[in-house]
Amino acid sequence: MKNFTFENPVKIVFGKDTIAQLPQLLSKNEKIMLTFGGGSAKKNGVYDQVVKALEGYDYTEFWGIEANPRFETLMKGVEAARKENVTFLLAIGGGSVIDGTKFISKAIKYNGDEYELLTNRKIITEYTPLATIVTLAATGSEMNNGAVITVERTHEKLVMSGDFPKFSILDPEILYSLPKFQIACGIIDTFIHTLEQYLTKTGQSRLMDRWAEGILQSLVEIAPELMKPEPSYDAMADFMLSATMALNGFISMGIEEDWVTHMIGHEITAYTNLTHGVTLAIVMPRVMEVLKEEKGDKILQYGERVWGITSGTLEERIHNTIACTREFFESLDIRTSLSGNDIPESVSGKIVERWRSRKWKLGENRNVDADLVRIILDKCK
Repeated sequence: MKNFTFENPVKIVFGKDTIAQLPQLLSKNEKIMLTFGGGSAKKNGVYDQVVKALEGYDYTEFWGIEANPRFETLMKGVEAARKENVTFLLAIGGGSVIDGTKFISKAIKYNGDEYELLTNRKIITEYTPLATIVTLAATGSEMNNGAVITVERTHEKLVMSGDFPKFSILDPEILYSLPKFQIACGIIDTFIHTLEQYLTKTGQSRLMDRWAEGILQSLVEIAPELMKPEPSYDAMADFMLSATMALNGFISMGIEEDWVTHMIGHEITAYTNLTHGVTLAIVMPRVMEVLKEEKGDKILQYGERVWGITSGTLEERIHNTIACTREFFESLDIRTSLSGNDIPESVSGKIVERWRSRKWKLGENRNVDADLVRIILDKCK
């Protein structure tokens, strides 16, 4: 296990009717901006709960943060926050709203070109504090300081480091209003967040492996229940907490990580706007296939511990493990190819050239260059 420093300051408030606890979490001395997506918070009753809890507070609202939050939209939020002298941000939504609010938090007090906040990680700025109410389980953004922002004019999805939320409210009952497609994408996003940290090298940490495998096993077990018309509360609760635990740093302490699947997936979304979870379901099985020699020992461990694959030759076990992973995604009614999602072949060429221009070499061994990305994408067709 490598040396590491770990800190996660986020307070999690979990369970039914927890939005009502806002008065115990927020000071009335703050000027609050509530940030939202496209209106689902009004349809699912969350907005009414928030307004009731914030009676007597001074707050304003900013609506319209889209899926794959756009820099151009978020700058409108920054301008509104500056105009209203906002001192605290409350993101009410899924990962896109939370990520976008992290950018607003970072940009409000910055005096330079705000685009630089996405391209230069060395910039130091004063954050406006934020908190979250989660309405969609997937990204884990409610308990980390990362964000992914889309710049429309350049077709980029850029990873940004922001501030940790002061607190995050997670009420599993909110998830009942979600379409099954969003539940499916959330399951996949959580599953692959875990694999990106787990599916690298063996022998790094027994504890990290077992924590990661526990999340993966839980998702496999509860996925059929989650796709039913009326899942149990306990299944929803396990799902919501799995999404948070998959990307809050708990399973990556002292180990090598991958993230190739996510970076390729981000590029697919940047050029096509295909839903993030779908891109991951397309790419991950092909990353496993192309990199099966260097990842082989861990694929075998994953296959045995998560899928119960113990018989056959090593090659057969690896093949069957990859097949089980892809079939799991497809069992959620997700198409796991580019052509199945109407993505033209020209997109692959653009991604490879961008990878080459950035001189990226990613993965736990820092060997996934543009040529390997081309091979991976060719298998995604």
